[in-house]
Amino acid sequence: MMVVIEYLNVLSRGGWQRGLRGSCWRQYLLASFLGATPGCLGAFTVVSLYSHREVSLGALVAAMIATSGDESFVMFSMIPEKAPIVFIVLFFIALLAGYFTDAVFGEKTCNQAACHNEFDTHEEDICHCFPWGSLREQWRQGFAVRGVVGIVLLLFLFAVVTGWLGPAVWNWLRVTLVILSSVALFIVSTVPGHFLEEHLWNHVVKNHVPRVFLWTFGALLLMHILVDHLHLEVWMQENQLIVLLFACLVGLIPESGPHLLFLTLFAENAIPFSTFLASSIVQDGHGMLPLLAESRRDFLQVKAINLVVGLLAGFIGYASGW
Repeated sequence: MMVVIEYLNVLSRGGWQRGLRGSCWRQYLLASFLGATPGCLGAFTVVSLYSHREVSLGALVAAMIATSGDESFVMFSMIPEKAPIVFIVLFFIALLAGYFTDAVFGEKTCNQAACHNEFDTHEEDICHCFPWGSLREQWRQGFAVRGVVGIVLLLFLFAVVTGWLGPAVWNWLRVTLVILSSVALFIVSTVPGHFLEEHLWNHVVKNHVPRVFLWTFGALLLMHILVDHLHLEVWMQENQLIVLLFACLVGLIPESGPHLLFLTLFAENAIPFSTFLASSIVQDGHGMLPLLAESRRDFLQVKAINLVVGLLAGFIGYASGW
């Protein structure tokens, strides 16, 4: 999934950025959609546009509420039936939060950009999808990286097809794994060297994969200790408001990973949907880190708004019994 999302981002070459410019609701819709896109690229795009005053504060809030960062990939793995519902609910909450944010703060960039800074583009980011004449030369230039990633994907695809990994029967999840693995294998086999080195190896393999693995392993280990050894699942169910508040406070951390604890607890039915939803609203992976470098004031403002929205949604869900 990370390889496919990275590929589509390079192919679009600013298409998402241009599409965000327009009316308020167009900004909210596209910002929420980008936020809901698995990974951090959509959130980074909205932050970049906001730093150039191309979109409003409300659009930025909408994107950060809708996003789950790298946890999105783990959600589709651990709760594949519930993950689409979570993203749909987050999408609509993000739209409403974006609208009310601009209504309260009166963000002028909703209707007109405050400045017209142009984004830098690089010719090497142009991805020629299937260059027939240079495929052999591309394989020679990036054989090491292409070979390692290609063999891993091929072995994974073979294991899923034969039933060694994944579901034992052919269902929608097994079909999805086969399709995504095949697409990723095609991408690795055909992309130019720049994409292979910078976007796939340096960004996905070296940056995202180790962090996702370590955080997932840590969350599973901690969940195992809390539930199987300390038997705290009963305490958490009896003190849902305390857990809800703690989940929202942990969501303030601008990092992919801490949210996985609550994802794991939700997957094991140790916490209700309302707590998991509140945590998902407040946390935004590491999508906000670029904004922290640009403006600490805006960073804290967005985090505060998301905290309020998360607590409000969590309390409403708790009172409703879900």
